[in-house]
Amino acid sequence: MSISDHAQHAQDNYFMMLAIEQAKQGLYTTRPNPAVGCVIVQSGEIVGQGFHPKAGEPHAEVFALRAAGSQAKAATAYVTLEPCSHTGRTPPCALALINAGLKRVVIAGLDPNPQVAGRGVALLEQAGIEVTIGILEEQAEQLNLGFLKAMRTQLPYVRLKIATSLDGRTAMADGESKWITGAAAREDVQRLRARSGAIITGSQTIIADNPKLNVRSSQLGVDIGQVPQPLVVVLDRRQRLIYAADSAYELCQEQQTLYWREDDLLSLLKHLVSEYQCYEVLVEAGASVAGSFLNQRLVDELVVYQAPCVLGSQARAMVEVNPLSLAQQLRFQYTESKLVGSDLKLTLQPL
Repeated sequence: MSISDHAQHAQDNYFMMLAIEQAKQGLYTTRPNPAVGCVIVQSGEIVGQGFHPKAGEPHAEVFALRAAGSQAKAATAYVTLEPCSHTGRTPPCALALINAGLKRVVIAGLDPNPQVAGRGVALLEQAGIEVTIGILEEQAEQLNLGFLKAMRTQLPYVRLKIATSLDGRTAMADGESKWITGAAAREDVQRLRARSGAIITGSQTIIADNPKLNVRSSQLGVDIGQVPQPLVVVLDRRQRLIYAADSAYELCQEQQTLYWREDDLLSLLKHLVSEYQCYEVLVEAGASVAGSFLNQRLVDELVVYQAPCVLGSQARAMVEVNPLSLAQQLRFQYTESKLVGSDLKLTLQPL
C-alpha cells in the first residue's frame, strides 16, 4: 500500500467511524428498519451528516444531503449500510446520491435485504460513481445484528439475559428474586429491551413476578415516546394465562401480548420475523425457558449480570441444562466483561 493509499484508508476509517456514531443515534428508534448513518465530506471537511431516526422518515443519506446542499457535488459520502435501491415508504437513497452528483461513495457493508442486495451499489457504479465497500464493516454490523441475520436466515438475533448470584442462582427456593442485581444493571437491561423487537418470557415468570417487561428508562438519550415498545411473547404451553381486562397480571391486560402455546421455539422465532418484523429478540425468563433456548442452540448472545452475593445451594439454578458428560457441556467465549454499578456484566457467544 502506497503512502497515498494508506492516507486514504486512514481517512476512510475516520469518517466511517463518524458515520457509525451518527447511526447509533437511531439505535433505539428505527425498528424494524436498520440503524444507518451517513457523513458527506468535501475536500477533507464534513459538509453534511445524518442518521435514520424512524421507519417512514427519510433515510440517513437524505438528511446528510440536505445538510450538504450544493457542497455534495463531487463529494464523498460515507454510509454504514448499502444505500437502498427500491421505493418503499421513502424513495431510493442510491438515486438521491446520484442526483446530488457525488463523486465517491464509501460503504461499510452490503445490505442482505433481497430488495437491495447489491443493487444499490450497481446503480451507483452505473452512474459513474466510485464505490468502496468494506470499511469498518465489522463495527457497522454490530449496529444491526438482528436485521442482518433476519435478512440472511429469516431468524432473529436472540439474546438471553440472566441475572445471577456468584454461585449461579437466580432466585430463592420460594421464587423471591427482586432484586439480585443493582439499579445500574437494571438500567442497562433497559438498553437491551430498547434494541429488541420482542421480549420472550414464560408464564411462570408472569405468575411469580408480574413484570411489565417494557421500556421505560429516561436515560436512553432519546425521547422515550419515540422508542417502539417491544412485543411481549409469553410461552404458555399449559395455557395458564389468558387475556382478561380484570387479570391480576399486567401483561395479560395488554391486548398486544402474544401467547405462544406450542413447543416449537424455532417456529416461534421464524414467526416473529415473518409476521411481526422482530429482528432482535430478548429472552427474559426463568431457568426452564432459558435452558430450552440454550439446549436447542437458539441463543446468539448470552448476557449475564452477576451480583456479588451468594444465595446458597437451595436457591434456584440459573438454567435447566443437564449434560451427562463434559463432552456435552455448553461452552461459550467471552466477548466483553465490565462492571455495571456493583455488578459484573458478562457478554458471551456460544461456541
